[in-house]
Order: sequence, then structure tokens, then C-alpha cells
Amino acid sequence: MAHVEIFHRFELCIAHRLDLVPPEHKCSRLHGHNYKVIVRIQGETGPLGWITDYAVIRAEWDRRVHSKLDHRFLNEIPGLEISTSENLCVWIWDVLKPIFPGLSAIEAWEVENAGSIFRGEF
Repeated sequence: MAHVEIFHRFELCIAHRLDLVPPEHKCSRLHGHNYKVIVRIQGETGPLGWITDYAVIRAEWDRRVHSKLDHRFLNEIPGLEISTSENLCVWIWDVLKPIFPGLSAIEAWEVENAGSIFRGEF
């Protein structure tokens, strides 16, 4: 057995606007992103040599996250009214942490070169 971290990358197409920025800020207008989200899970490899099956991660993602967020207006989702990538990471963490106790990080890449990482409370 070894302690390792695995990851699975997903995509979300989301519309939002940032209501708390000045009206002249470009993000105050309705716009969208094709987020790349990485779910990271740490743990001990078990008898099969893995932490968990990637298919299980995918199924939980599809049911609990993708179905709720993809092709949606983020500002209308409870808990995401302030629809920053930082808050998106925390929201996804809160959804997946009870399912995956070894969840170690959620990364949300808003654009190719910018995003947020949440690793739990510190």
C-alpha cells in the first residue's frame, strides 16, 4: 500500500456575472466560461492498487455536480450567488467531500491561465 493522490478532470460550461464589481467592469455583464475542474483525492491504495475507481468519481460528479451546474446560470444556484471561481471550488468541495473523505483539492480553471484551488479549511 502507498499513500498517493489521484485526479480526474472535468469540464463545465457555465454562464455568470459578478454583481459586486463596478458596472463598468467587463465581468459585471453576463458571460460564460468553459471551466476545467480537477478533483483530487488522496489516500492509501487498497487491495486493487487504487484509492477509488475513476468510474465512481465520474458517476458522482455527473450526478451531484455536472447535472446541477453545466449549461446553467451560476448566480441562480443556491450558494453561488457570488459566482467567482473561488466560490465554485468551495461549492464543489462541499458537495463531494462527504462522498470522498480523501478529497484533497478542487481546482477550477476559468480560462487557460487562471483559476482557483481549494484544499479545505485552513
